[in-house]
Amino acid sequence: MERPETNNQNPESPIGTVKGPGETLHEFTFIAPDPERQLKNGEFVYYTASVDGGDRRILGRITARAAVKLFPDTFMADPSVPPQTVAAMLGYESEATELFELTVTVLGYYDERLNDFTNPRVPPQGGAPIFIAEDELLTALLSRGRRGELGSAHIGDLLSRDPGAVPVALDVRGFTGTHLAIIASTGSGKSYLAGVLLEELMMPYNRAAALVIDPHGEYDTLQQTQNLPLFRDGSYSPKVRILRPDDLRVRISSLTLPDLRYLLTNLSEKMHYQLGRAFRYAQRTWGEDKYTLEQLYMAVREVGDGAQAEEDPNDDDPTTGALIWRLGAALGGSGIFHDFENIELDELFQPGMCTLVQLNEVEQRQQQVIVATLLRRVYQARIDTERGKLQREDRNHLPFPVFCLLEEAHNFAPANADAVSSDVLKTILSEGRKFGVGVGLISQRPGRLDSDVLSQCMTQCIMRITNPIDQNRIAESVESVGRDMLKELPALSKGQVIVSGASVNTPLMLRVRTRRTDHGGQDIDAPAEWRSWFESEQPARAADNALLLEKELERDEDGMLWA
Repeated sequence: MERPETNNQNPESPIGTVKGPGETLHEFTFIAPDPERQLKNGEFVYYTASVDGGDRRILGRITARAAVKLFPDTFMADPSVPPQTVAAMLGYESEATELFELTVTVLGYYDERLNDFTNPRVPPQGGAPIFIAEDELLTALLSRGRRGELGSAHIGDLLSRDPGAVPVALDVRGFTGTHLAIIASTGSGKSYLAGVLLEELMMPYNRAAALVIDPHGEYDTLQQTQNLPLFRDGSYSPKVRILRPDDLRVRISSLTLPDLRYLLTNLSEKMHYQLGRAFRYAQRTWGEDKYTLEQLYMAVREVGDGAQAEEDPNDDDPTTGALIWRLGAALGGSGIFHDFENIELDELFQPGMCTLVQLNEVEQRQQQVIVATLLRRVYQARIDTERGKLQREDRNHLPFPVFCLLEEAHNFAPANADAVSSDVLKTILSEGRKFGVGVGLISQRPGRLDSDVLSQCMTQCIMRITNPIDQNRIAESVESVGRDMLKELPALSKGQVIVSGASVNTPLMLRVRTRRTDHGGQDIDAPAEWRSWFESEQPARAADNALLLEKELERDEDGMLWA
């Protein structure tokens, strides 16, 4: 990636003067009048220092702002008269009336060899000029990707600058290789941001193989990408496939023993023991991935205690009967778990295809088992393919990396709870990078998300968070976001996001770009729907009332005639 060369010519005038060091070794303070109010928290400035025999621009981010000189209070005595007018009448220099002390955290200069910022440990001298960083400089230094290039995901632009002035593109390799977390309170725009990311993954310059676990059916509008010219390039056109609950199939023999134990609630110790024996008996007798539910029933009976009554040799003992009843209720009564059918991996994953697995109307434990089964199969397929155990003709051959995005991730890796999907997620998050299985987690309650799972996501997109418990969980689990940025979380507006970690060169505050497709996660406008229903139903109700009144009149007339 080409970077602009540094030079001694400063195209802009200084905006402030260094006062001295800050509270920590990587901070300094400077004084500035700031009449145009451009020195906001999060803004980028730089000073020039000699490093390795050459002058370099040392970039820093403003993290605090305090007034050191303001208009006297008496200038504000009359609200109808601006204080600037009073200052001019009394001979005050209005531009020098307000002064601010700004604290800057030093990022350093960009080292191309390290592909990261390097702090030179050379603090600015007192009285040195401070300059505001140009848009072009920030565009070149902040993003790890370039908008529209292979491996980039343009999600928005720098919040402290005018819209579109400093576009920011994430490095797709960063969040697909070391995992992603999108954390936000309800209504902050997390699903909207996820839709933007998925749009970028489906662009011709990425053509990703993506899977979305969608518990609420919010992402089906991504199908619009198939008809938009922006997403096409020559013979390429993205595919978006939706699997609704009626389309889902999980073969019963693909479930593990922990999956079965998780689905069958309230098992006694004897039932746990008998289920384990029956599971292993079924695998030995009919094959690890070939037995049916009826054969699992037979295995339960085979390893059970036998008949209880001599007069009825077909009568199961209580434990066996209860276990078979639970298996039938959990597996036999579901349209998802099937004796022979299974969702094949090549139906879920193809480069240039996004598969939406909609789990609305599916009970939560079943959701967790479905996700655990899918992720386990994908992970094992990638391991076996990478190690040469699977060839092109094999059913589970998966010769390309994949990215799996999970909405409501706190339901699949809950804190202080034993969900069957948690262990699978932890394994993939810690080891999936080596085999090309990337995971993205979306949650509105990080306080309910397993801290080990959250800490394994090396790219974080954090939107407005007001709950103190959730803020503390983020501070504990996310190392790359500074304390100064965490303070901004309650003040972020809808569509504003803090991005940090492996996909950007430094933590940034961004405004999310507009989606190319419609947003499917809109809140219901209850008053509008009430009014619409009333207006559409009122004529029909009026006609019905008129008909009823006419019939009442006819009955009254008949009664009078009879009398």
